[in-house]
Amino acid sequence: MGTPDFAVSTLKSIIEAGHELIGVVTQPDKVRGRGSKVSYSPVKEAALEYNLKVYQPVKVRDEEFIQMVDDMQPEVIVVAAFGQILPKRLLDIPPYGCINVHASLLPKYRGAAPIQAAILNGEEETGITIMHMDVKLDTGDMILQESIPISKDDTGGSLHDKLALLGGELLVKALDKLKDGSAKRIPQDDSKATYVKMMDKEMGRIDFNQPATVIERMIRGLNPWPSAFTKYEGKNMKLWRAEVVESSSDAKPGEVIEADKESFIVMTAKDALVIKEVQLECKKRMPCGAFLRGCPIEKGVILG
Repeated sequence: MGTPDFAVSTLKSIIEAGHELIGVVTQPDKVRGRGSKVSYSPVKEAALEYNLKVYQPVKVRDEEFIQMVDDMQPEVIVVAAFGQILPKRLLDIPPYGCINVHASLLPKYRGAAPIQAAILNGEEETGITIMHMDVKLDTGDMILQESIPISKDDTGGSLHDKLALLGGELLVKALDKLKDGSAKRIPQDDSKATYVKMMDKEMGRIDFNQPATVIERMIRGLNPWPSAFTKYEGKNMKLWRAEVVESSSDAKPGEVIEADKESFIVMTAKDALVIKEVQLECKKRMPCGAFLRGCPIEKGVILG
């Protein structure tokens, strides 16, 4: 059971490990664009490549769907970024349980956006937790956990890709342990739990009254979505890449304190940001130098 790109690596790892997949469950197709084109989830596209049976219930709580799964008699249900909460009746069907691939080192960062949260909060490492699912959100007993370092230039996108691969590899190890009876059930310490909510576009609005380090992590963590943005001459400007530089300027937060042919520097509450890559509303994403050749930004301009 999975929906976005993150879950595709898990699906492929299960197949390549030789397990028998009796079905793939993903979210219903969406209609996008002016031509009302039907869009499949990445998991559905991958499943069809392997000629797997795909199920797309609107609600997994529906009695008809639960009965269908019960009739299929799965030994285990693997869940990776599926997008719906599973009811207890569904969780109780497989004898080995429902196993979740979660992109954080639980109990830290339960919830919908653990990858982005790790970067936003300046963590030095994150990882994958394989866990038994229960009726609450990401609270079940853990089976396996593996960490990876977060590099200084990792974005939400690059970290997503690393964790997706690790998730598939670790899931297969967990299935082997379930099968041979060596899988441990490690309770989570709820007193150390943190929760992160779903992201929305407004989360990307930059507040230059924050320190430069916080804004720089925001630019990386929210790349590629929902992306960090500010206002320039009344238009949204996305900031895709920036570097922190020390500054003792008495300029206002959001004020451009320096500009040359390749970049411009914006003051924040503490230190400043060298802007390296931008995207003005209705324009392409581009290196700052290319942007400035067509749209010069003068010292003293206030962003935001």
